[in-house]
Parts: sequence; C-alpha cells; structure tokens
Amino acid sequence: MAQASINSDYSEWGLSMDAGERARLLQSPCVDTAPKGEWEASPGGPDRGTTSTLGAVFIVVNACLGAGLLNFPAAFSTAGGVAAGIALQMGMLVFIISGLVILAYCSQASNERTYQEVVWAVCGKLTGVLCEVAIAVYTFGTCIAFLIIIGDQQDKIIAVMAKEPEGASGPWYTDRKFTISLTAFLFILPLSIPREIGFQKYASFLSVVGTWYVTAIVIIKYIWPDKEMTPGDILTRPASWMAVFNAMPTICFGFQCHVSSVPVFNSMQRPEVKTWGGVVTAAMVIALAVYMGTGICGFLTFGAAVDPDVLLSYPSEDMAVAVARAFIILSVLTSYPILHFCGRAVVEGLWLRYQGVPVEEDVGRERRRRVLQTLVWFLLTLLLALFIPDIGKVISVIGGLAACFIFVFPGLCLIQAKLSEMEEVKPASWWVLVSYGVLLVTLGAFIFGQTTANAIFVDLLA
Repeated sequence: MAQASINSDYSEWGLSMDAGERARLLQSPCVDTAPKGEWEASPGGPDRGTTSTLGAVFIVVNACLGAGLLNFPAAFSTAGGVAAGIALQMGMLVFIISGLVILAYCSQASNERTYQEVVWAVCGKLTGVLCEVAIAVYTFGTCIAFLIIIGDQQDKIIAVMAKEPEGASGPWYTDRKFTISLTAFLFILPLSIPREIGFQKYASFLSVVGTWYVTAIVIIKYIWPDKEMTPGDILTRPASWMAVFNAMPTICFGFQCHVSSVPVFNSMQRPEVKTWGGVVTAAMVIALAVYMGTGICGFLTFGAAVDPDVLLSYPSEDMAVAVARAFIILSVLTSYPILHFCGRAVVEGLWLRYQGVPVEEDVGRERRRRVLQTLVWFLLTLLLALFIPDIGKVISVIGGLAACFIFVFPGLCLIQAKLSEMEEVKPASWWVLVSYGVLLVTLGAFIFGQTTANAIFVDLLA
C-alpha cells in the first residue's frame, strides 16, 4: 500500500520560517505503517533534505521559543529564587538535549520521519497510540493557553484605552468573556478551517520578534524600573524540594520542541546524529539565554509577587509593555491555527487508522469532517479558556505532558532500541544506555504524575 502522509513535503524546507513549515513539524502519521522502501531512504532520493546546519538551528530555536516565556519569572519564584532557577534549568538542559539526540538516533534506525512514527516503529502500537493521543491533548491544552493569553493582554490594553482603573467594571463590550470570544470568532476560527495553512506567511517571524521584544522589555524594566513598581519578597532558597519540582512543568513547556525535532532532523542536508547533537546544543543554549534573561529579570523586578503571566505585573499605561502585549496577541493569533492544524492532523490520522481507510480513498468526506473537527475543537477550547482564568494552571498541566515528550517517550525508544541491539553492543555500553533510558522514563513519569495530581487534587482540596 502506498504511503500517504498529510502535508509531508520536505523538499521545500530551508531557512524560511513560515507557518506552513511549522505545521509540517507535527504532521499526521501514515495510515499504513509498513516500512518505507529503500528508495525513500536513499541520499539521492526525492525526499533529500535541503536545510543547512545553521537553518536547522534557527528552526529548532523557533519551535522552542513561544508563549511559555511569560511564565518563567513565576517559575523562578516557585523554584525558590535565581540560584535554584538557574540550577534547575541547567540540570534539565542535559536531559532535554539528550532526548533530542536519542530521537534523531531512533529516527535514523527506524527510517521514520515524524515523532509519532518513530515511537510507533520503535515501541510498538500501544505506545504509538498513546503518543498520538498525548500530542492531540498537548496541542488542545496549548490552544486553551493561547486564548487565556489573549484575554489577559486584552484586559490591560482595554483598561488603558477606556481610561479606567484596573479592576473596575466597564461596559459589557469590555468584559473579558466577550472580548476573547469576539477575537476568537473574528480571527482564529477563519484561520483554522482551511485544509492548508501555508498562506499564513511571516507567522513564525512575528512570533520570534515578539518573543525577543518581550525579553528585551523585561530586562530593560529591571535595569531601569518604574517608580511605582515595588518588588515582593526576593526568595533566595527554595521552601522545599517539592517547590523546585513544581517549577519543572513550566521549563518543560518552554523547552518542548521534541515533537518537532524529528522532521527537522530529517530535513537536513546531512542528517547525521553527531551533527544534530551540535545543532540542538546550539539551539538550546540560545533558548536558555532568552528564558533565563526573562526569568531572572522578571523575578528580580517583582519578586514573589510576580504574576504567572509576567506582562500582567506591569502597569497598564506603560506604552513599551503595551507594545509587547500587542506582539504577544498577534503571535498567539497566528500560532493557534498552527497548533490546531497539528492536533487536527493527529486526530485525523487516528480516526482513519481506526477506520482502516487510507487517506487517498477518503478525500470525499475530508472537508465535512475537517469543518466539524475544527468547530468542536474551537468551541471546546474557547469555553474552557473563558472559565479558566489562570494560565499558570493550564501551563502546569500541559507542562506535565511536555515532560512525556522530553523524557518518557525518548527514554522508552532508547530502551527498546538497545534491547533490540543487545547482542551487537558491548555489555557495559548496553547497560549504561538502558539505565539512562530508565532514568529518563522515571523522571518524566514523576513530573507528569506530580502535575496531574496537583491539577486534580489541589482545586478539590481548596
């Protein structure tokens, strides 16, 4: 049976960072999971990558940086201060980079081109389905977070435009639920329905510019603070070890680019694991600088009083911060359809695989199913965003899922890959790698379990 992936054209990948490229990073899995032919894996084949090493670095950085940046000052506060926050990020970076390298190794060994296909090929059907479900839930939760961010930033901008004190109730058309709904229906829904989203040029460029601008503003406001901004308590040590662990989901959410990494690796001109190791190390160092600059300066500006969304801690009338809010809104408006496309593609693949129908034989009903899926997805995320005002809770949950993509699935892939090579690898090397895989799985399962338990029980106890 012929292979049929949704939107799987890798030949156009280069240094460009348009929305179509980002959407391809999370494409739907193949319905037919038979091994690919040798012609597909050949260096001179039609799917030969065109992305340079430098281009791959920029794409990984672009996939990594995003709206999670806003939560990093609060993560430093949760972790117990600057020293604890830096130590936690540096320690997790080792596992984050190793997970990216493991995925490239398993992709090369299995000759698969997407994250979920690698997990399917290496770990089997059950783990593969769990991975696809996790991707769908993760993208769904991220879409909720995006809508909450829109509401948060619009509240501040509207307060300035209406010249009303913060917290004061204004006319009905300034109500948060109305403004989020209006923006979502006018902009997000029309951008989410099309089958392809490559027309959204410069979406990723705006996202990157907005991220760097927010970082610059947070640093500048720390160096030259406004007189009315008074920091809360500046913590110097964590209250407990559990407090440090509570900051992990935010870091996982911020650095999660692993689902995107496999297609990027295969898009390179020379997809070699050693070269890829240098690419992801450089990309993660760049992302670390951005996140650390925002986290440190944002935390030292406001201390323990920092808001889960750091921009909400600044005065509404600050024009430089207002521009940052506008950048974030614009970035989120273009990012929501991309994440929705990725989640919809995975759901589509799961549905077609369940039905046993190849993609090319189900084109006739694709449009009706796509519109229905989009409307259900959009309305559910909107309703949840309207009644979950705290973005910190959403990021905590999806950060737990991000830990699965960073630790659990790469760890399982490493264990399975080494078990299949048991007779060919030296015993010492085999045990070291399998043990490291077990460590990754354990760490990821702990973070996911902790965040899930907090999400379920904390609110109930409250």
